Amino acid sequence: MKIAKGSKLVMIGDSITDAGRAQPVGEGGGEALGRGYVAYVDALLAAAYPELAVRVVNVGTGGNTVRDLKARWQRDVLDLAPDWLSVMIGINDVWRQFDCPRQSEIHVLLEEYEQTCDALLEATRPSLAGLVLMTPYFIEPNKKDPMRAQMDRYGAAVRKLAKKHDAIFVDTQAAFDAVLAHCHPMAIAWDRVHPNAVGHMILARALLAAVGFAR
Repeated sequence: MKIAKGSKLVMIGDSITDAGRAQPVGEGGGEALGRGYVAYVDALLAAAYPELAVRVVNVGTGGNTVRDLKARWQRDVLDLAPDWLSVMIGINDVWRQFDCPRQSEIHVLLEEYEQTCDALLEATRPSLAGLVLMTPYFIEPNKKDPMRAQMDRYGAAVRKLAKKHDAIFVDTQAAFDAVLAHCHPMAIAWDRVHPNAVGHMILARALLAAVGFAR
């Protein structure tokens, strides 16, 4: 396990990370961590590695793009002083280009997405023991689908940023693709974005495998 004993793991992102977490900071019992992959990561770490006492904090916010992360980065990342940081953002950056095609002012194009992520990570990486970058995804097996193709481009940017900032890279799209070889997207997410319990477990397993979960 790459995450050391007593580490604080802060997880930031959009509605997939949020999943109904407590406000202003999602941490603690009940459903404070939400009902998604963050809660699953916390539960699996606590069950398999109780001696590590990893502290998981959820600061995902529904509807966010990387612009929103930039606006709240100080409060929701730097002020929380994480040892480890997990970032999964980009779904809304891409989605708004397709479900709101005439509202160009809310579209976060690839260059802005990559540059904003790069600047945030540049300022934050030196203070972290570990960084996890998870790709955005679209639960659609047809790689020629326009939204899937665009999401893959943003995922490629995350891969590049992970290499630059010495981060652990989690290819969530590949994790979903492996399951989509055996089922329809509707079995995982009704809108091909917001996953059910199975989809959230796919995300949790992908993240944990990347940080060395082996029990």
